[in-house]
Amino acid sequence: MDIMELMERSKDAATVKRVFGEPIQQGDVVVIPVARVSQGGGGGQGQSKGEKNGEGTGSGGGFGLIATPAGVYVLKDGDAHWRPAVDVNRVVLAGQIVAVVLLLTLRTLIKKRHKR
Repeated sequence: MDIMELMERSKDAATVKRVFGEPIQQGDVVVIPVARVSQGGGGGQGQSKGEKNGEGTGSGGGFGLIATPAGVYVLKDGDAHWRPAVDVNRVVLAGQIVAVVLLLTLRTLIKKRHKR
């Protein structure tokens, strides 16, 4: 696969269909799922005919696509409302950071009291 073919495939992968999912209808409510899509790619090429390196050729390429839930749009009675997705891992990490800062602050306060 050459670099241009890789780039064409990456454009096809990053379409709006990857961001907005198929609408789901239940009664008079329509829910449209939304995702955050990130992509990256790279390529390479090489060729050496020098005496030190010997004969050689090369090529390479890669592409990555990550999609994470962002939330949903809820359409009801002519109104659209955004409902963000809750990232439980992020909430737990934030709680752990707050707990560590609290413990370090308490330790400092206790040390100062004992010195008096």
